[in-house]
Amino acid sequence: MTTILFNKPYNVLSQFTSEGGHRSLAEFIDKPGVYAAGRLDRDSEGLLVLTDDGKLQNRIASPKFKAPKTYWAQVERVPDEAALAALRKGVTLKDGVTAPADCERIDVPAGLWTREPPVRFRKSVPDCWISLTIREGRNRQVRRMTAAVGHPTLRLIRYSVGDWTLDGLEPGQWKEV
Repeated sequence: MTTILFNKPYNVLSQFTSEGGHRSLAEFIDKPGVYAAGRLDRDSEGLLVLTDDGKLQNRIASPKFKAPKTYWAQVERVPDEAALAALRKGVTLKDGVTAPADCERIDVPAGLWTREPPVRFRKSVPDCWISLTIREGRNRQVRRMTAAVGHPTLRLIRYSVGDWTLDGLEPGQWKEV
């Protein structure tokens, strides 16, 4: 059984085939037979777990197993306690109410790499980082949740999946576990 932790860079697809001129996993990972357990959008960064174990892949990706996934989100403006409480309770999206999430404001994550291209900076609109842990995996869920409480996501990094984290992995790096 092979399991890989990969720090997916911004603007890279979570698949091995390139589409529309975008970079893919094949540029970084040379292990045949592994597939992403869950996905990260092209414009999201961070931890992607790849495996050749179908049962593990299902335990990570299927909402019925409620595998915790922690994200660091740089959001527009500074969320007040009411916005954070709404995220903790669950917010209403077009596809229903989300499950409760763990959420808190955090400092800029230590050791955070520079994103290319950088997030647009606006003097008149402050931003803030939050840590958000969800146990489901709807399409673009974190982005939709933060927007629903009035704080659109500017940058999104998945820090952990279950007990696995990004610690020690630079963008584009992977390790077998």
